[in-house]
Amino acid sequence: MKVSLRAGERIYINGAVLRVDRKVSIELVNDVMFLLEGQVMQASDATTAMRQLYFVVQLMLMNPTDVRDPMALYRPHHAALLALCENREMLDGLNAIDELVGSTRYFEALKRIRALFPVEQAILAGAMIDSPFEAA
Repeated sequence: MKVSLRAGERIYINGAVLRVDRKVSIELVNDVMFLLEGQVMQASDATTAMRQLYFVVQLMLMNPTDVRDPMALYRPHHAALLALCENREMLDGLNAIDELVGSTRYFEALKRIRALFPVEQAILAGAMIDSPFEAA
């Protein structure tokens, strides 16, 4: 896989943070877990339940050799979302995310979570008639 980076941009590869000083293309020739700087969510931006889930899975991807602590956060958070959710799209997404996390496919899990951000936003804005989150 070939990745192009701009000057000053960071890439997170298997727990290491690399910053380039000039425009560069790199080729990743084996399987690695990586995130581009633009895909990294800061803790202060994890302001909703799905964004918090994203942040926790991101921690797993950024340090794949030690997922113990993030997994301890992931399990109860994911379980709470499943327990509160009634919306079919959200439930299907949460189940798919859990399968991806269980098979250490963290990048794909992050993509699936990002795809649910608009659904969550619509729910929070009250735009959905069939509210997926009910108080337990």
